[in-house]
Amino acid sequence: MKYLDQIHSPEQLRLLPKKALPEICDELREFLLRVVSEKGGHLASNLGTVELTVAIHYVFDTPRDRVVWDVGHQAYGHKVLTGRKDRFDTIRQFDGLSGFTCRNESEFDPFGAGHASTSISSALGIAEGMRHKGVPNWALAVIGDGSLTGGLVYEAMNNAGHIPAKNLAVIFNDNEMSIDPNVGALAKFINEAQKHPGYNRLRRDMRDLISSVSERGAHLAGKIRRSLKNAFTPGMLFECFGFRYLGPIDGHDVKALVETFEFVKSEGIEGGPFLIHALTTKGKGYSLAEQLPIKYHGVTAFKVEDGIKSSPPKRPNYQDIFADTMIRLAKEDPRVVAITAAMPSGTGLNKFQMEIPHQFYDVGIAEGHAVLFAAGLATEGFRPVAAIYSTFLQRAYDQVIHDVALQNLPVIFAMDRGGLVGADGATHQGAFDLTYLRTVPNMVLMAPKDENELQHMLKTSVDYRRGPIALRYPRGEVVGVPMDRELISFPIGRGELLSADGDELDVLIIGIGYAVQSGLDAVRILRDRGLKVGIINARFVKPLDTLLLRDWVERAGLVVTVEENAAAGGFGAAVLEFMAEENLLKPALVIGMPDTFVEHASPKLQREMTGLDGNGIVVRILKKLETTTQTPVLARQQPSSFQDERLLPH
Repeated sequence: MKYLDQIHSPEQLRLLPKKALPEICDELREFLLRVVSEKGGHLASNLGTVELTVAIHYVFDTPRDRVVWDVGHQAYGHKVLTGRKDRFDTIRQFDGLSGFTCRNESEFDPFGAGHASTSISSALGIAEGMRHKGVPNWALAVIGDGSLTGGLVYEAMNNAGHIPAKNLAVIFNDNEMSIDPNVGALAKFINEAQKHPGYNRLRRDMRDLISSVSERGAHLAGKIRRSLKNAFTPGMLFECFGFRYLGPIDGHDVKALVETFEFVKSEGIEGGPFLIHALTTKGKGYSLAEQLPIKYHGVTAFKVEDGIKSSPPKRPNYQDIFADTMIRLAKEDPRVVAITAAMPSGTGLNKFQMEIPHQFYDVGIAEGHAVLFAAGLATEGFRPVAAIYSTFLQRAYDQVIHDVALQNLPVIFAMDRGGLVGADGATHQGAFDLTYLRTVPNMVLMAPKDENELQHMLKTSVDYRRGPIALRYPRGEVVGVPMDRELISFPIGRGELLSADGDELDVLIIGIGYAVQSGLDAVRILRDRGLKVGIINARFVKPLDTLLLRDWVERAGLVVTVEENAAAGGFGAAVLEFMAEENLLKPALVIGMPDTFVEHASPKLQREMTGLDGNGIVVRILKKLETTTQTPVLARQQPSSFQDERLLPH
């Protein structure tokens, strides 16, 4: 590539002539399209931020001027221009570049992100930190892709205008989209204002007026134009927060962006805070992505010339089962309503939305509000199902405790992406829900071992009306078990014994959720090694099936719990607490996610890395048995180097 191959840092970009910028943008867009189509990742959002990215690094003195990208999945071009081009084909792969911004990855990533609406708050803190140190640089927050629907944004702007943070500039990447189309009154106002015929006629008339009058008259006409513009655009709103509003600007006109950013810089770090409003198109430059931005938001490998070819999966995924069951339950009971926080397609609820729109709510990227909204619905006798990714429900923990559980309201929490999630990595792992929810009074907490149990647990949740209830389920394809036609409600707190090799066991495995499948793999290996093994599907983390556990724990030489959740304070800890209370003094082993953030890789590799696949569970069990049992059991364990052995073929 004529220019892109020369750019290994923003300093090299800034040495190039301004007239070269459009061609640089074309090359960057072509590069992103080629690599992401080959490797997978976030595509449409990054195609839409090419000109913004080039203009920011061309004008501002990065990394001394700090750029914070909201969510981080729109920062691929930023990675390419900041010295990571040669490694870009490792994006979202094990030991490769993160799909989000990451402080450990580059000095050009001053703040990491994977969740939305955080950029202005963090950039404001950075701006104030630099001001206190006497550092004469800018803090920039690039926000968009739906993040303005999040309440944190307005808390941050309120504070920024109050300080005021004069060295802060917010760049609003307005593409009318998050993953799905933006929702809410503000989004509607912003989107429609730019298209209003009165506003566009006003712009033309005022431009003609200014060009035809004297210098003094032009100054007055310009002031009138800016004042009238605020009546049609979000400028008035942002200026009420104390920001100087610039825009709207064509976010794909790199020269106009450069001129605007140069004006901001010319005002000096005492000139802000600024809000620059850039209108962009998600998927820009690749017609298929422009037409279908949702489909091309996150992609697996595909051929650019053909586009993504839809083919039926070998198996449905858990989100399909969730959506189909929700539709069935909502048609049977009009009190069942579905709530999502800007993720209808991610949760599968877009199918629900199409079939039963009057029982569906998308509240935007506002998880705390989603939970409070559900609580209000519950007080009126409805059965609200808040479908929120496990990692995102963390953002509403106070509402879960204070507004739902404390009032014992029957809100249903359907937590998607529970456990290991693959390429999205550390920011998106569903690693903590079993821990943070089991501590909450009045909460019932469960997890299905397969898709058949998922549909029954949804039925259980809708039928349960004595307080809040939560279920978590994994990402991706289902196990592939037969599906019952009739939905049943499980007795609350009742697990099941899946199998046992007699009345006395060498090892009892107690699993929860998808980890039961890994536990079953471990059972097969242990039996092949001559051990007597039993396995329980707990189904419930809270309340535990104390009768079932007491019965089988007493018969076991070693008790092993398995969960795709943080081992600290999770399901295994609940079992250990029960054993301590009942004086069931048995050797025990808790297997869960380690006390670290698990980075991006395939789910299969993540399970191997964390010891949560069948092989890893067996290795841990045999190590434990070596220290807790005598010769008869040890004789069945071979070879002596088992701790380094992979016991099943990959």
